[in-house]
This record gives sequence, C-alpha cells and structure tokens, in this order.
Amino acid sequence: MGDTVVRVENLGKRYRIGERQAPYKTLREALHRATAKPWRVARSLWGRGDGEARQDEIWALRGVSFEVKRGEVVGIIGRNGAGKSTLLKILSRITEPTEGCADLYGRVGSFLEVGAGFHPELTGRENVFLNGAILGMKKAEIERKFDEIVAFAEIDRFIDTPVKHYSSGMHVRLAFAVAAHMEPEILMVDEVLAVGDLAFQKKCIGKMGDVARGGRTVLFVSHNMVATAGLCDWGIVLDGGHVACTGSISDAISYYTAQSSSPEEAAASIDDVDRNGFQLLHHLGRAQIECRTPIRFTFEIACPFAVRNATAGIILSDAFDNPVLGTSSKLQQVHGSAASKRWQVTCDLGNVPLNSGFYHVSVSFGDEYRDHARFERAISFVVLPGDPFGFGLKVPRRWGHFYWSADWGIAAVDEPRPSSSR
Repeated sequence: MGDTVVRVENLGKRYRIGERQAPYKTLREALHRATAKPWRVARSLWGRGDGEARQDEIWALRGVSFEVKRGEVVGIIGRNGAGKSTLLKILSRITEPTEGCADLYGRVGSFLEVGAGFHPELTGRENVFLNGAILGMKKAEIERKFDEIVAFAEIDRFIDTPVKHYSSGMHVRLAFAVAAHMEPEILMVDEVLAVGDLAFQKKCIGKMGDVARGGRTVLFVSHNMVATAGLCDWGIVLDGGHVACTGSISDAISYYTAQSSSPEEAAASIDDVDRNGFQLLHHLGRAQIECRTPIRFTFEIACPFAVRNATAGIILSDAFDNPVLGTSSKLQQVHGSAASKRWQVTCDLGNVPLNSGFYHVSVSFGDEYRDHARFERAISFVVLPGDPFGFGLKVPRRWGHFYWSADWGIAAVDEPRPSSSR
C-alpha cells in the first residue's frame, strides 16, 4: 500500500432513470408482489436479449481507476453530470458502487451537501455535537474543539438558535467548520462552498491548505478553476462518468476548458456573425503553441456596408474570462485609409511572454468613431509549458499569466566587522 490513502479500481455506478423509493405497502400487497415476481422477471427477459442494456438505466460512473497518495490535494473537475458528486458519495460510503471497489485508508471527513446531517429543530450548538458524532468525533473531542469551530464559523451570536432559522451561508459555515476540525486524514469537499461569500471561501481554501500541509489528503470538487488551480497538486477530469484526463492541475484545467469551449466555440471561430451583420472570417481556430512563440492573428471582416477608416482591437483573456491584455489600432492611431465592405486585419503581438494555459481572444471592429461589431471568444488557443530561458527549466503555472526576464543583481554582502573597543 505504501503512502496510498485512496485506491479506486474499475469503479462504476448505475442508476435507474425515474426510479423512486417504493411506498409502504400492506401485508396483502407485499405477498401479492412476492408471488408475482417470477412472472415479472420472465417478462423482462423475454422483452430483451441477453446482454442488451436496459433503456431506463444510466451509468453515472464507469471504469474509473486512480490512486491518491498521502498529503496530495486532488482536484476533481468536469461538467455538470460528469459524475463528480457521485464519486465523492461512493468514497464517503454514502452510496454503494455497482461494480469495482474503492478503498480508503484513514479517517474521512466529508462536506458534500449544505446542512447535511443537521436537524432543523436543534440549535447550532446541538447540531455541532450531532454532526460531529455522525462524522466519528467523540464527545470529549467535540467539547475540546467547540470554541474553535464556532469561531471559525463566525456564528457565535446565533449558536443557540435553531438552525431552521439559518441562511444557506450560515449552514455552510457551520458544516464546514465541523468537518474541517475533526482532523480527518482524508477531507472530501464538494462544490457547496460556492454558497458562502468570497471571504469565507478564501478562509475555507486556506483551511484546506493547512490540512494538506499537515500531511493529510484533500479531494476537492469545484467549478471555480482559480481556487482549484491554487489549491490542488494534480487533477482528474471526468466526462460522462469516465476519466478523460489525469495530470498536473494546470494540464487538467487546460484540457477541461478546451473541451468545454468546443464544439460551439470551434464552429464560431470559423464563421462568426454578430447581431449587426458583420462577419468574422479566419483560419486560425484553436491551436497549440509553445511558450516563447510569437503570436500573430490574421482574419477578415465582411461588412454589410462600406466602412471608412476601419479600426480593430482585441482583448486576450484566460480560461476564466479574466482579461490578460488588450490592444487597439484606434488608440495607436492606425486605421484603414479607404472605404470597403471587406477588410483584412493583422495583429502581431510579437513574443508576448505568455505562461502555459488556455486563452481566448475577443475581436472588435469599427471605424475611428465607434465600434460596429464585437466577436466574443472568437479565437482560442492553448499555450503549452516550455523552456523560455533555454536552461531546461519550465515556468510554473502558479506564477501567473506571464513569465518575465528581469535584470537581476545578486551579490554577497560581508557581515560588518565589530568595532574594536579600547
């Protein structure tokens, strides 16, 4: 086993579509259903061939395998319905798998749903003890950490108020405080942190970082790629219940964002028409480039009317739609000198020191007075990790969007000699 704390092998979970929990029945109804069961089984077998999949079944997970080492922080990312929450519920022993196995070696703390395990009629104080007991904490341990839990949740004024009067944000604060302070060896957090405000999200991420630095393991599910990139060591991308990609967290996020932007974005990058009838034509589409590669965009604009003194601009943004840089021919007093319904635009950024990641470009087009058209996410591309300085060292993604060649001066400074006393 070594340092492995989570081992998942060929894990699968199958659900029946539209299946509901059976209502309570009388003894007579139960006996009738038991005697009729052989006939129902026979009819189901006659209705479909051997090995034929049922039309009312869906696999939320299928063939999922991976291992997590002690002290690792793993981001599990994917679209809605990819199987992320199902995976954590199986690992937390809330749901049983249909096939495969999941072995965990250590105490598990789970934070999967807002207010899960809370009784609405009990006070916050009572629910701390109730929820802590459900998570496996002893009463003496809860009492010892009670003040710390309440202080972290920042609800000390309302700790003796029934939780049915709590907002969803207060539920999150208290539930996460209990789960994080039980000192789990494995902490699992679903995307419920999005309910909390930004200050509390930052506080929770810091707490998870403390857990990881303490040698414990964190499995983190979130659609907040910025938080995921800042917290996690490596990532697992789920797509349709299958593992689509595993690797460093930057590689996993780049893969996820690239897949999430297609096919719609790929189609738009070939022939994009805005609401005013302007058409963007180009042949770059989504591409992959290395660090330190000069960046040049060339495209054509077809106009519904003749435009005089044409200008253009671009805004380059990251995968999370945060602007990285922008440039405009209008601000630089560069424009076309004729009137035309078709323009070719070239924007040469040169050797922009972009770090690795997924980027997209929005294009604006107009004249010297105003913009006539804007094409959002018109061009997209991935910058691959590279060796921009030529020493065989790759720039860490956590440095941000740019790497930089600075002028350094490093010199040893001798310690001053003690003055002699007379």
